[in-house]
Amino acid sequence: MTLTRSAEEIAQFFELASAPEAPSGPDGQPLRPRYNIAPSQPVLTVVSTESGAREFAWKTWGLVPAWAQDPSVASKLFNARGETVDAKPSFRSAFKRRRCLVVADGFYEWSARNRGHRPHWFHSREGGLLAFAGLHERFSVEQGPVIDSCTVITTEANGDLAGVHARMPVLLAKSAWGDWLDPESVLGDLKRLLVPAPAGTLLARAVSRHVNEPRHDDAHCLDPAPEEASGDGSFRLDGGSIGRKLT
Repeated sequence: MTLTRSAEEIAQFFELASAPEAPSGPDGQPLRPRYNIAPSQPVLTVVSTESGAREFAWKTWGLVPAWAQDPSVASKLFNARGETVDAKPSFRSAFKRRRCLVVADGFYEWSARNRGHRPHWFHSREGGLLAFAGLHERFSVEQGPVIDSCTVITTEANGDLAGVHARMPVLLAKSAWGDWLDPESVLGDLKRLLVPAPAGTLLARAVSRHVNEPRHDDAHCLDPAPEEASGDGSFRLDGGSIGRKLT
């Protein structure tokens, strides 16, 4: 996942009520571009407050349900399948009451290992930010840290990912944000939002294997793959996750 836009651009795009200050980084320092956000790291989200207003909140990527015995379960819960999110014990409580938007401006997918396992970066055709459908939870134990965590909901891939991956994040249009964040929304209506984005929503580029190393978090992660780069920033779909694997 990537988030390289300025704090001001993010604040403007998400149109939060009461014109809040632009988000800072998870450590309170100025927001910096991120080119290789991986599970277990902080991600920026938009959540609904008790008053119904929206605000930015940092969450650890990888859901830890409140009832979990061990927070290490997060390593298996950074994606949730939209088809079963209302039934799986790990997600159904959050789906009912604790939904969020996960903020990004792109995400990576890898082609299958038998087709080169090459990374590709997907981003908005219109050049804007993306709002992934997400869920969030708060986990705490006595004398232990409080963990605010989230997961990204996935669905079947649309034509933009054809030949690369079978799954993609659920991308929510601005018109759906209010319903998604409203804890009183009808769950059946929300399930109908968990579908692939229309084909043509995303552009893709085969990128350097530099991104395969989670320690690399710099602009070189978006360098075009030399063997597939083209002048228009696209790539040839001849085979070649959010994170490292979409479920």
